Amino acid sequence: QVQLVESGGGLVQPGGSLRLSCAASVSMFRLYVMGWYRQAPGKQRELVARITAGGTTNYADSVKGRFTISRDNAKKTVYLQMNSLKPEDTAVYYCNMNRSIIGVEYWGQGTQVTVSS
Repeated sequence: QVQLVESGGGLVQPGGSLRLSCAASVSMFRLYVMGWYRQAPGKQRELVARITAGGTTNYADSVKGRFTISRDNAKKTVYLQMNSLKPEDTAVYYCNMNRSIIGVEYWGQGTQVTVSS
């Protein structure tokens, strides 16, 4: 059974930084597209950042220049470095992995990020 275990969430002041990690228990991790999504109260889940198997990244406009997604295939882990955090970044952040060619997708349990003074 595939598991995605997220860590690194918490409470941070505006302007601060956090680093989220998501460790996957799956073979062939390197072939999966990995992404971070977030869902704030009363809002739909939205894509924050994504990294392909080849390392191509894309970001939501709201986080460009502040967040960086990266992956370590040897550790089967994807990271989200979040800098210059704003109160509007407050949400539950979910790790996602998918491999559309074989029609599989997995989600983590979510980790809370709260940006507040």
